[in-house]
Amino acid sequence: MPRPDRTEERRDELLPVVAEAFARLGYRRATTATLAARCGVRENVLYRLWPDKKAMFLASIRHVYDRAERIWEERAALGPEGSTASRLLEYESRHLGEFGLYRILFTGLSETEDPEIRAHLRDTYRKFQRWIKRRIEAHDRLRGGRPGPEAELIAWAMVGLGTVANVGREIDLFPARVRARLIADAGRLLLEGGAP
Repeated sequence: MPRPDRTEERRDELLPVVAEAFARLGYRRATTATLAARCGVRENVLYRLWPDKKAMFLASIRHVYDRAERIWEERAALGPEGSTASRLLEYESRHLGEFGLYRILFTGLSETEDPEIRAHLRDTYRKFQRWIKRRIEAHDRLRGGRPGPEAELIAWAMVGLGTVANVGREIDLFPARVRARLIADAGRLLLEGGAP
């Protein structure tokens, strides 16, 4: 009897470690030897799971979104009081960027001459925007609708807020309390239809 194929399971086990290595080292400095060492496996094990380093990096980009979505869905399921968008905004004001995985996206920005990396980044940012947009639309329905900017634009603005907050974290542009207020206060203005 043949052994069951554990490829997907093994990828799922190692991907968080691979992603963290890319987040810490960047794309160019993270060699497959380093990735394997951090995973506690030989390089050939990684090559059985992914065809090359770029495939590992692309999987890491997907991992950034998948992990955020999983966390957001867990937070969204916590309670019916208020809107999911409000709860997530409050959560992100305290936790945005704490895992450092945003660095994978930042690293990818320096690799956009590669069409596959560029496409994966574009897809990831669009997924973030669409997920947020759906929560904004649900928030608006709870409030009985509102005039003003479309949910699509507000969602992009919130993606931008998160990006600026992570840039601020990365280069010590402002302290954690200012970063939290940026997300909470500016995000609330956007969400509640404050002045555009």
